[in-house]
Amino acid sequence: MKPKVEIFTGANCAYCTAAKNLLKSKGLDYEEFRIDQDPARREEMLARSANRRTVPQVFVNGEHVGGFDDLAAAERSGRLAQLIGA
Repeated sequence: MKPKVEIFTGANCAYCTAAKNLLKSKGLDYEEFRIDQDPARREEMLARSANRRTVPQVFVNGEHVGGFDDLAAAERSGRLAQLIGA
């Protein structure tokens, strides 16, 4: 089964670009939500991420991974591979 990856991003965000590049390097497709263009998505991100206000915020199969640093740490530790079922 293909993992469902969601990423909440904003304009001109280098960490968002880095997170998307990391996901692409793993061969993962993702659905991107721009919170600067859609206030409802911002509210969704806040609710799902325990009020984390920074972007990006990444979710894999509904589980909150966190921001770019958290995503990179999950990749290094093998947690990302577990989340995506690799």
